[in-house]
Amino acid sequence: MDTETKMAVRVSDEAYEIIGLNRAGRWLLTCDHASNRVPDWVNGGDLGLPSADMDRHIAYDIGAAGVTRHLSDLLDSAAVLSNFSRIVIDPNRGASDPTLIRTIYDGSIIPANRAATADELQRRKDTLYAPYHAAIAEVAVSITSPVVCAIHSFTPQLKDEPKRPWEVGVLYAHDDRFARPFIEACEAQCWCVGDNKPYNGELPGDAIDQHALQHGRANVLIEVRNDLIEDAAGQRLWAERLAPILEETLATTGL
Repeated sequence: MDTETKMAVRVSDEAYEIIGLNRAGRWLLTCDHASNRVPDWVNGGDLGLPSADMDRHIAYDIGAAGVTRHLSDLLDSAAVLSNFSRIVIDPNRGASDPTLIRTIYDGSIIPANRAATADELQRRKDTLYAPYHAAIAEVAVSITSPVVCAIHSFTPQLKDEPKRPWEVGVLYAHDDRFARPFIEACEAQCWCVGDNKPYNGELPGDAIDQHALQHGRANVLIEVRNDLIEDAAGQRLWAERLAPILEETLATTGL
């Protein structure tokens, strides 16, 4: 297989999609909430929510998949994207986290999850959650000194809460070797940057913990406000803005 063909390798599964397999870059891009898909075997493919709910942020990270795909190309690196909705089972939670399957999210009750049994939870874990994480782990060990970069998006406002001013949020836990200088580089662009906002990056058992912190890998979790990346043009624009800053931060930190 020639180099050009290698760089185009894609692998799809019930639980995940891998793009850019065997690319030369050190980045391992992940998108935990890439899709709003509900598999047919989960309550007949319907969680009991109206389509308007399935199209909003409670079901997936709007725009995050597009940003991830563009970054994969721009950084010449592999990416692993989920192929199921976060409200089927949330891959960015620890395996024993009580919010792994939510019954209510931002004011919307999720009927099929309220009725989910322990056996159903295990089925979703075995079929979706575990294979997704296994795919990330497999790609990680194929990269020399991988740098894990998780791409997410956040809604401008949760129900009954204040508007969120940040354009980009940078999340991290106790390992801030990459995140701190990356935040400074983003602020130098005059962006409104959330330092561990809109969420705190300290979430034991989450995807960054599993695939970066537990292995001592450099890492960062980037949240982009979803109204900025809801269309293809915005997704490309923000990928093109983020890619050089990611590369420059990696070079200046020497990680």
